[in-house]
Amino acid sequence: MAATICFFSANPIRTSEFWPPNASLSPKSKPNLSVINTPFLSIPRFSSTCFGLFKKLNSIPILCKSISTISTSTTHYEFLDDPTELELRLELGDHDIQSPRDIFVDVDESSLAIRVRQSGSLKNLMETTCLYAKIKPAETIWYMDDDQLVVNLKKQDPDLKWPDIIESWESLAVGVMQLLKGTSIYLVGDSSEINEKIARELAIGLGYTPLNTKELLETYAKQTIDSWVIAEGSDSVATAESAILESLSSHVRAVVATLGGQHGAAGRADKWRHLYAGFTVWLSRSEATDEDSAKEEAKRNIQYGNQAYSNADVVVKLGGWDPNYAKSVAQASLSALKQLILSDKKLPGKKSLYIRMGCRGDWPNIKPPGWDPSTGGDASPIS
Repeated sequence: MAATICFFSANPIRTSEFWPPNASLSPKSKPNLSVINTPFLSIPRFSSTCFGLFKKLNSIPILCKSISTISTSTTHYEFLDDPTELELRLELGDHDIQSPRDIFVDVDESSLAIRVRQSGSLKNLMETTCLYAKIKPAETIWYMDDDQLVVNLKKQDPDLKWPDIIESWESLAVGVMQLLKGTSIYLVGDSSEINEKIARELAIGLGYTPLNTKELLETYAKQTIDSWVIAEGSDSVATAESAILESLSSHVRAVVATLGGQHGAAGRADKWRHLYAGFTVWLSRSEATDEDSAKEEAKRNIQYGNQAYSNADVVVKLGGWDPNYAKSVAQASLSALKQLILSDKKLPGKKSLYIRMGCRGDWPNIKPPGWDPSTGGDASPIS
């Protein structure tokens, strides 16, 4: 299964397709540093593909490609996050290192590879193309400390707390929970089942409350959604769900799975007023048969906004659906949310302000107090 992550915000940042050559580093003299021992045992090989990452900059989508893999052998490592730098310590263990020249550390902004030469061949100690965030590769140093290899990395964003050296489900759950600052998440898309499955995974990871508008609607109406649509029409269902979303808009630390398809409020552009209270993730199944056509499909969805779902903050394209991969989709969603919030760290506070102003539908250009959405006035937004 492949996933395409698309995300956008009102505030532009520079994005680009980044495939630089690795910077090979030489050992430096050993500084006097202490370390907090947080051993992490052998990591199994993990691989995920995210293609077609878009940022909406003045209505122009820009493509980024990211293919992440994480692997180690049986290496144990310790990780320390200081305010401006990171320290990684790897146990060399039984590796017969004759000289620092037998160690190779290659880095770029978002990847790290550590190899040792043994018996004339290179062996991976650690390799990841998806560090938790970006580093300054030119300022990386490494040295040997007894039976440990110590690698010091400089963070590009000194204010960002790294839960781990790699971007994984565990590190994203911890890191994104901190970045969200209690802001709720709403999952939208054509499938109620997919929305519900991913909502549960996200809620477990973030420690949020999982909510399901389909269940709430059926409990309220004492009938299934299908029978409700037959009896009263889909407009009645969408209006009822919109009322539920209004009541949930003031909730914090919730992951809300919305009703899929045109029966739901999220499928109608005029009913997004209260969805803007949280971060919205569009889980979109792709009809593309290959990666390139999936990229084009994602680009069309974002650029032309021909579906109500294009109002979402984040789009995750699914090349198929299997419930067994729910956590992978949830991880892709967290990764895109992390990138979105890091592009504008004021977004959670802006969502909170939008709620306090009454969810008037003026997202993302929030108008001052007293603005009446029914008049359609052009009051200057709050900066």
